[in-house]
Amino acid sequence: MEELNGRMLACQIMIAALVARVANQSPDPLTFLTDYRDEVRAVLRGINIAGEHDVAGIRRASLAAADELFGLMKPPSEEPDT
Repeated sequence: MEELNGRMLACQIMIAALVARVANQSPDPLTFLTDYRDEVRAVLRGINIAGEHDVAGIRRASLAAADELFGLMKPPSEEPDT
């Protein structure tokens, strides 16, 4: 289970980095991230989760994880001129 959690964390980090990179290349990164987050949330709401007893709990956890992931993506801070 720890190996699976480690792999999931690695995937989350890679996805966050990819989305942040694409957003930074966008003319309006905040709108891009907001729209992309909404698309991800729509996909998570529509995923068919078979064979589990607590589908609602899994869906809530997935949505919370997506919100947390997108909450970590902030525009890069401006470095002061030296």
